[in-house]
Amino acid sequence: MFQLGENYKYFTLCRSYHFLKFGNANKARLGIHRFGQSFYYDVYCLINSDSLLLKKAKKYQRIQEYIKRRIQTGKYPIGSYLPSEHDFCHKFGTTRTTVRKALDELMKEGFIEKEHGKGSKVLERRKSLGLLTIKGFSGAIDYEVKTILTKEPKITNWDPTIAFSLTQEEQKSKCVYFQRVRHINNRPVVLENNWYSLNALEIIKPNDFVEGSFFKTLSQEYLIEVMGAEQELRSITATKEIAQNLGISEGNPILHISVRFRTSKAGLNLYGDLYCNTKEYPIRNSYFL
Repeated sequence: MFQLGENYKYFTLCRSYHFLKFGNANKARLGIHRFGQSFYYDVYCLINSDSLLLKKAKKYQRIQEYIKRRIQTGKYPIGSYLPSEHDFCHKFGTTRTTVRKALDELMKEGFIEKEHGKGSKVLERRKSLGLLTIKGFSGAIDYEVKTILTKEPKITNWDPTIAFSLTQEEQKSKCVYFQRVRHINNRPVVLENNWYSLNALEIIKPNDFVEGSFFKTLSQEYLIEVMGAEQELRSITATKEIAQNLGISEGNPILHISVRFRTSKAGLNLYGDLYCNTKEYPIRNSYFL
C-alpha cells in the first residue's frame, strides 16, 4: 500500500484502471480514495517521469470527479437520474451542503440539470456548451445526419490561416490535422478543418473514433471535456475547394466560423475552421460536437 503524507486525503473510485495516452508521452495519475474500509484506484502512469503526482482535493471536488467519470464512462447514462443526495452523503460520509456544491459544479460544466421533484438528470453536454450549431443536428429526428471524414488525421505543420494565436508550447509542436464534412439528409452543410497540438494529444486514428465522433472519443476514452470556446464569424464567398465540398457554386456567400475550443486538459486547445452553407439550415447557439 502507498504511504501518503498527512496532508493528502484519500480519493474515490471512478473506475478500476485507466491507461491514457497524451501526445508522445503516456501519462498516469494515481489516486487512492476510501469509502470506509474499501479502497479504489484511478491510475495514470507517468512513463516519462519517475514521480507519481498526488493532488490534494476538497471533498466536493472528489465527489464531483467521481460523478463526472461515471457519466463519461456510461455508468450514469445520458437521460438517467443520479442517485439521491442522501445516497451520496452516505457513500462519502459527508453533508448535503458538500454534495450540493459538487452537483452545482457539474451543472456549471453542463453534465447535469436539476429537475424539481425528480433530481439531477444527466445531460448530453453538446446541448449545454453555449456554442454555435447547425439547427437540426441535435434533437431533431426529422433529419438524417451524417459526418464524412474527407481527410484522415495526419501529423503536419500548423496552418497559418488559423485565426487564433497559438501558445508558445503549441508553436514548438507539430499539429494533428483532419477534415470533415457534415451532411443533413445527404446534403453537405458544413466543411470543417480541425487542428490540435501533437505534444498535447496523440494522433487518434479514425477507426478509434467513438461512434465516428472525435469529441465523444475525447470524453469517453481520454476523459477530456470541452469546457468552452472562442469564436469569430464572418461572411465570405466560397472558394473552389469549399464549393466542391459543399456542392455549391464557387463565389456563393457562406458563413465562415473560426473557433478555438478550450478543454479540461492543460495545454490542449482544439482549433477549427468551419464553412457553412446556411441557405436551408440556419445556425443557432449550440455547436454540434
